[in-house]
Amino acid sequence: MNPPRPVAFYAPLKSPDHPSPSGDRTMARLLMKALERGGFQPRLESDLRTLDKAGEPVAQERLRQESLTTADRLIAQYRALPEARRPCAWFTYHVYYKAPDWIGPRVADALGIRYVIAEGSRAAKRADGPWAIGHEGAEAALDRADAIFVMTAHDRDALEARRPARQRLIDLPPFLDVDEWPAASPASRSPALGPRLLTVAMMREGDKLASYRILAASLAGLRQPWTLDIIGDGEARGEVSRLFAPFDGRVRFHGQVESKAVLRGLYEAADLFVWPAVNEAYGMVLLEAQLFGCPVVAGAFGGVASVVEDGATGLLTPPGDADAFARAIATLLVEDDRRQRYGAAARRFVMQERGLDQAAARLHTALHALVGDIGA
Repeated sequence: MNPPRPVAFYAPLKSPDHPSPSGDRTMARLLMKALERGGFQPRLESDLRTLDKAGEPVAQERLRQESLTTADRLIAQYRALPEARRPCAWFTYHVYYKAPDWIGPRVADALGIRYVIAEGSRAAKRADGPWAIGHEGAEAALDRADAIFVMTAHDRDALEARRPARQRLIDLPPFLDVDEWPAASPASRSPALGPRLLTVAMMREGDKLASYRILAASLAGLRQPWTLDIIGDGEARGEVSRLFAPFDGRVRFHGQVESKAVLRGLYEAADLFVWPAVNEAYGMVLLEAQLFGCPVVAGAFGGVASVVEDGATGLLTPPGDADAFARAIATLLVEDDRRQRYGAAARRFVMQERGLDQAAARLHTALHALVGDIGA
């Protein structure tokens, strides 16, 4: 039996080894696990983060030069290795104008190997302006890719419109590793005074805070009894606390929860997971909630519709519409049978369609086809 073939792995937005939790870090780690289970040997080749949140051309140019220097160093290292120990492909997770990949294409060209992206986003309107350098780098990487694993239907249209003739677009929907979740901690199953709502999100300025604002406005309009557990922390904690201060006694802040046993207990105890999801790529927490039979109410931003089946595993509402969000929550709080039906369907959906084995099988088939026809 042949040993697993090495695959170079890189995540320019956030490394799988980054200290701060997020959905991007989680997915980067899951992709490495799926590659390993799919018969490859993923190796994290760089922790260089090319993220520029502010749109500063000088910072982007500095990151580009650091990336090219890193690429040249890696090329020299690889060329010193025996052929069998060199990567058969370069695999980059999450490329877009704020976090381009300048390393992978340069390495792939130098070594004559396949270059693959999972979750790539095109944004033509960023060609000019403060992110022009990052946009150019992201578009060049997306153009160079031999294959792009498309994680949401939201991304597919733009990728298809600009797809080079030789490039393959392959569906790889977001997924979880069920085996990562230990038995629930009994400590997380404390009594509640009414139906339990749950949200899990970092507390940051921008889209996260905008989601918290919509959630607070929605809850203000509810007439049904409810309690809310909030898991998350960050620099906007003070503002989030002020938003929910009018609901004194009904909202419990847990801070950042690292223990998956505790988090699982909260998911399992919740009646409904609620998150407006402003500008979410898709939302890993939405999948996690469904894994434990918790139906979802979410805003239909971005790729959220690729992880929540509207009218089957939860309800999606028009983006940014606090009144519609409140109505959806009220509907599922009142209709117990429907809520329970959605919860059961949510668990089946994740277990049967969004597990690590399904993702590994897709990667195995697609990548072996790609690396097997080098030079064809």
